[in-house]
Amino acid sequence: MPFAVLVRGPSMVPTLRDGDALIVRRGGRAPRPGDVVVARFRARPDLLVVKRVVRAQEGGWWVHGDNELVADDSRAYGVADVVGRVVLRYWPRPGFMLRVRTG
Repeated sequence: MPFAVLVRGPSMVPTLRDGDALIVRRGGRAPRPGDVVVARFRARPDLLVVKRVVRAQEGGWWVHGDNELVADDSRAYGVADVVGRVVLRYWPRPGFMLRVRTG
């Protein structure tokens, strides 16, 4: 079942910005490197994050933000478990809907 999330913070700039609203799909195919996902770090299970998959590691996923100046990702918290894959940004609404690698 898809669900919505709101991006908070600068870690995914320039791809996503603070305030962007996303649709996330649970299940489906396994994440692949390059996919934008919603995940929880095992070291910080209270924190839900939007990041890009880098690789599979230790039964989970190594994820990074697109903004190299912000290191609140696997470099700081280690392996993450993917909750779902981002399939669409619906706000702010561009002239056309931006699809985020749904391959």
